[in-house]
Amino acid sequence: MSIVVLYGGGRPNGNTEILTKKVIEGIEVEEIHLKDFLIEPIIDMRHAEEGFPEVNDEYNSIIDRILKHDVIIFSTPVYWYSMTGIMKNFVDRFSQTLRDSNYQDFKQQLASKKAYVIAVGGDNPYMKALPMIQQFQHIFNFIGLPFEGYIIGEANKPDEIFQDLKALSAAELLRKDLQ
Repeated sequence: MSIVVLYGGGRPNGNTEILTKKVIEGIEVEEIHLKDFLIEPIIDMRHAEEGFPEVNDEYNSIIDRILKHDVIIFSTPVYWYSMTGIMKNFVDRFSQTLRDSNYQDFKQQLASKKAYVIAVGGDNPYMKALPMIQQFQHIFNFIGLPFEGYIIGEANKPDEIFQDLKALSAAELLRKDLQ
């Protein structure tokens, strides 16, 4: 089983990344930090006869990389009660991929994979991040990607995630499942 992690955070070694690394500790994974790539925002051309124009950025290279794996972990801090902007920008581009002739079997490929979400927030995330988890579930349902589970952690300041024993325990359980 091969695994890819998509990091949506902007802070190196932030709480979400730390929690995610607890999940993948000792497991060979491909890690992709979305902040390190140029991903243009979507220009919605779904209803235009000519369809979406070709975009000169690095989005497709990321799609090519994630399609090689069996498990996709979406790792994002909770920003304003949702995923980060860079993660949302990436997800928005799925609309384009679904209509891209180079990815005609995009949904079929995703249907054979598993998705997880790892999120950390500082304002009662065990309750307030649940709508974001539902948002991911709706996204995954739409694109045919099986949603296997999620971990929510509570932390704000650097390294505060180490105080959330519930999240650390959940990370250990998921790590064992992924081995």
